[in-house]
Amino acid sequence: MESFPAPYAVHRRADGRVLCLSGTPWESVAGFSRATRRGTRVHVSGTTATHGDRLIGGTDAAAQTHFAIDKIAGALQSLGAKLEDVVRTRVFVARIDDWPAVARAHGERFGHIQPANTLVAARLVGDEYLVEVEADAEVPGP
Repeated sequence: MESFPAPYAVHRRADGRVLCLSGTPWESVAGFSRATRRGTRVHVSGTTATHGDRLIGGTDAAAQTHFAIDKIAGALQSLGAKLEDVVRTRVFVARIDDWPAVARAHGERFGHIQPANTLVAARLVGDEYLVEVEADAEVPGP
């Protein structure tokens, strides 16, 4: 598996930060990266079920959650981490009635890890987005 390329482009900064960029136009417009790593800490930006210009999962909040977590896993992998290193997640749902399905999807992916978690209702960047997920990870030292 080590021979597979990182899912996202990685850029090392002089200040010790390592950035993971997915190449979306929003990264340069809004001035953010898909994820950043400094030392043992990795922070993954809010992640929706978007692939290029396509929404994945349609109107299924659980499917959108799974795809967002897949993208988070790719960002973590790009920065030398994995889902098992996640210590905190934040989940934003557009429709509060979707919280049970989203919570179950989160549980399927993180149940064995049990990071600290917050789930709140929030207005997301587009009506088609039902869920957005952030993650913070702590990579064990050598």
